[in-house]
Amino acid sequence: MPKKNLLAAAENLPVPIELIERRIYLIRGQKVMLDSNLAELYLVPTFRLNEAVKRNLKRFPADLCSSLRPKRRSL
Repeated sequence: MPKKNLLAAAENLPVPIELIERRIYLIRGQKVMLDSNLAELYLVPTFRLNEAVKRNLKRFPADLCSSLRPKRRSL
């Protein structure tokens, strides 16, 4: 896609691209976006975003989603 078309597409986004770019962090050479920031952009509670991801794991590549929290141990 030519640069001219990219700029036109960016102008039609419901969220300004600068707002998205500010929420992308570079951690250990990887671009990372926190679930809370992503949920804010989609205007949904964070737990609902995480529920949707869990329900649709096959739609997300394994390297796209990761967790920084340790998994709970079942007793």
